Amino acid sequence: MEPENPPESQQSASESSGSKVPRWVIKAITLFWVGWAVSYVGTGMVRNLRSLMVVMLISLFLSFAIEPAVNRLESWGFRRGLGVWVVYLGLFVAIASFSAAIGTALATQVNSLVEEAPRYVEDIEVWLQENVDEDIDLQRISDEFVEGGGASDLANRFANDVVSLGTTVLNVLFQTFTVLLFTFYLVAEGPQLRRNVCSFLQPHRQRTVLAVWDLAIEKTGGYIYSRGILAVLSATAHFIAFEFLDVPFPVPLAIWVGVMSQFIPVIGTYFAGALPLIITVVDSPRTALSVLIVVIAYQQLENYLFAPRVTAQTMEIHVAVAYGSVIAGGALLGVVGALLALPFAATAQAFVSGYRQHFDVEEDTLAASAKRRGRRQRPEPE
Repeated sequence: MEPENPPESQQSASESSGSKVPRWVIKAITLFWVGWAVSYVGTGMVRNLRSLMVVMLISLFLSFAIEPAVNRLESWGFRRGLGVWVVYLGLFVAIASFSAAIGTALATQVNSLVEEAPRYVEDIEVWLQENVDEDIDLQRISDEFVEGGGASDLANRFANDVVSLGTTVLNVLFQTFTVLLFTFYLVAEGPQLRRNVCSFLQPHRQRTVLAVWDLAIEKTGGYIYSRGILAVLSATAHFIAFEFLDVPFPVPLAIWVGVMSQFIPVIGTYFAGALPLIITVVDSPRTALSVLIVVIAYQQLENYLFAPRVTAQTMEIHVAVAYGSVIAGGALLGVVGALLALPFAATAQAFVSGYRQHFDVEEDTLAASAKRRGRRQRPEPE
């Protein structure tokens, strides 16, 4: 017969095994703390490298945008590196000419405002005397503005602002150089880069990656192309209107409206129209009202006539998707995200449309559902 009580050695063994922590608990605790440490370190690295990530994102977008032009130059016999430099040179000349024209217009108008300030004060004084009180005298304000240094202070303040702007531009030059450097290698070494990426993937995944890559280049190039066409149309129409209204500096202001309204999402139209309004108000408030009407009228014409026809051939994207993507991009990356949102959304939409599985819609079921909804919404007779 077996003893009723187990030996003391067996009792102590069973007690020690019962008090032992299960191995899965130790593993779970270890994984938790390792995951927390990785997340903490990774979050810190992303936060510290955010500026570099933004630079890389901009470089990738620019490489997609200029690669079609470089491919065309390569087909004409240019080496890819030389083709990138040719595109860079064209962009530099365009930006420098645009900046010089706008800067000249602004400087001239500020100088005109300083010189004409006494006349504006006199006109205001006459209007107030005729409509408010004939004893109003603003001559002292005009004298103080001219003789007391108000005009010179305004000019000096504008000059200081120009100097500050120049300092800011110098600080941005390093970031711009970094972007151009990354973009150069992404485009010049584009075929080799795609080959290196695909060498780590299986054949069926290689086809998917190359398809997405080509789609991104196509949609980004289509975005730049469509915006460029709309910018030319907008600049031409506004030049004709500004010339007819005798607006100062019609060519620079028309180019400003065309470029800003197309390449700045959502608020670009309002931002573009503000400068011609401000410059025209200095010369003629009545003409400024006409300029406002022209800007609003052309925007409606573009929204309903030009833009649908141009973007339908280059970058198809739903209006709601475009608006939502711009808001999301701005919330994530600010101005950079807003600028990159549209080509990214167009690429994503085209990829999903091309690779998702499509099913035929049962028209009878759809019509029956619409009929049931109509019956529910129809009020019952009393």
